[in-house]
Amino acid sequence: MKILVAIKQVAILDDEFEMLDDGRDVDHDFCDYEINEWDDYSLEEALLIKERSNSESEVVVLTVGPEQSEDELRKCLAKGADRGIRVWDDAIEGSDQVAIARIIACVVEKEAPDMVFLGVQASDHAFAQTGMTVAAMLGWPHAAVVSSLDYNSGDNHATLKRELEAGLEEEIAIDCPAVLSIQLGINEPRYASLRGIKQAAAKPVEDLSHTDLGLNDNDVGEAGSVSRIRKMYIPERGHAELIEGTSAEQAKRLAEIIKEFRGV
Repeated sequence: MKILVAIKQVAILDDEFEMLDDGRDVDHDFCDYEINEWDDYSLEEALLIKERSNSESEVVVLTVGPEQSEDELRKCLAKGADRGIRVWDDAIEGSDQVAIARIIACVVEKEAPDMVFLGVQASDHAFAQTGMTVAAMLGWPHAAVVSSLDYNSGDNHATLKRELEAGLEEEIAIDCPAVLSIQLGINEPRYASLRGIKQAAAKPVEDLSHTDLGLNDNDVGEAGSVSRIRKMYIPERGHAELIEGTSAEQAKRLAEIIKEFRGV
């Protein structure tokens, strides 16, 4: 059994930061980096399944990102993943969620895993589209916002619960292989042990480019994307007013505020 877990290294902004000159991103000198929180739960779920397995099992961690993102792969390996894959080259710069999903789908086809796990969303952009896009490109079943999972090595289907709107929860069975978008709280992610950290240094991490996956320059970057960032900016901050007095006085002041906004 093989489970492929796609993770992302996300940027954490300092309290004070500056934008790049082109206005399309934050200057990365003002950012710290860590694994996306949702992806940490995806990895833990894969490791739990591997530990329950009575057959040979492998957890492969994939990231699409520059050299610094290998730090997150090593942390995953320290927790118990078997090997890592990092895909990056200059042409991938500027890829949106669809182009990234295309890269992930190509790695899935190359690795032929039994399951693919991703986080529901990333804490930086929060598009929540990668999992379903990967599944669509592969033609695999997909379930989003998975809050409970019953799956064992060799099973041809999985039973899971997924969160719906208004606090509802849905229990479904899904054929495997499948792509699952894992929700926070499905488990409790472990910490890496000192022994695991030492062992992670010797575990393999494969570096691939988009051409290694059979993709061309038009499949990645802005050319392979359906959206692109035009501008990032800090929105103007509003203000609040506490309206005091009797009910009649409050109503009168509220009417005045509405007229002010309407320009009456």
